[in-house]
Amino acid sequence: MPSERTTVTELATALGMLGADTVADAVRERPAALAGLGDDDWGQLQALERDHAYARDFYAGFANGRAFLRADDALAGRIPRLIEWTGGRRPPGDEVVPSDLRVDHVYLISCKYLSRILHNPSPARLVEGLLTQAPVDDRSDWYQRVAPAEHQALYEACTAGVGVGGLPARVADLTKADRRAVALALRGEWPEAAVEPYAALCAVVSDATARLWRERLDASNAEPMLWRLLRIGSAPYFVLGSDGQGSMRLRIATPWDWRQRYRLRTFDVEPQAGGQPRVGWRATFDDRRTSEAGEVHGHVEVRWSHGRFGQRPEAKVYLDSKHDEVPGYHAL
Repeated sequence: MPSERTTVTELATALGMLGADTVADAVRERPAALAGLGDDDWGQLQALERDHAYARDFYAGFANGRAFLRADDALAGRIPRLIEWTGGRRPPGDEVVPSDLRVDHVYLISCKYLSRILHNPSPARLVEGLLTQAPVDDRSDWYQRVAPAEHQALYEACTAGVGVGGLPARVADLTKADRRAVALALRGEWPEAAVEPYAALCAVVSDATARLWRERLDASNAEPMLWRLLRIGSAPYFVLGSDGQGSMRLRIATPWDWRQRYRLRTFDVEPQAGGQPRVGWRATFDDRRTSEAGEVHGHVEVRWSHGRFGQRPEAKVYLDSKHDEVPGYHAL
């Protein structure tokens, strides 16, 4: 289930498209055009609006919905007949478009509020699978795969004094229950004995991840890799939200549109320092329309899920460039 804030921002965005003048007017009566939510969902939304705890989120989402209603590249003033809400449910199949709302069976909308995360796959899915659905070994521990000695050394430094009994001698033998116990014991600052081993693990994992990713990239797949990173898919869609500096209202191009407008020059990855295993990615391109050169960049953080040693590492992909500097992202 989505969080309260997510529910508010997504449904307020939908309500803003339906022509009401204010949030209070919009939530007074459930619109017939709004589908994908039950009576409990609507009752929760009304209660949250009366409580005023999420007043800014209601306003931000509602304003973005109204902007989408007015935008020439979107609804151009036409009130939609149907707005379907996914409600945090994962769609079946391989869906590239991260849509939260679908309007009149045509317009796909992703609601992104204060998040710069593009993906959250396994490291193997990113590095070896290049974000495709190709078979990869994404069930093994990435730290154990690329830095087994450093992984074991950190484990030994951490477990020597955490007071958790019955742990295996080898980090590779941790069970789910063991991982939960270790993660709970390691909350807060690292044990002093673990500081240097963790730094060593970060350096080796960063270097190995960048090297393996670089080895998989070539002239034939660098451009599709960039498209997947930026969530540029076969269907056009819209992003409505905020980025911490203001409203974010974007139309996302397709690969066909992208290639008509831009030419990829380089796509590079390199290890970065940053307090945890980290890899930077950077692409340079030419704008065919203006003949200007551009750049888009971000980074990947390879880190445990649910605390230290809690679950196998995941690869969080971040966009560091401003959204209006990303090729293929067009402001409404």
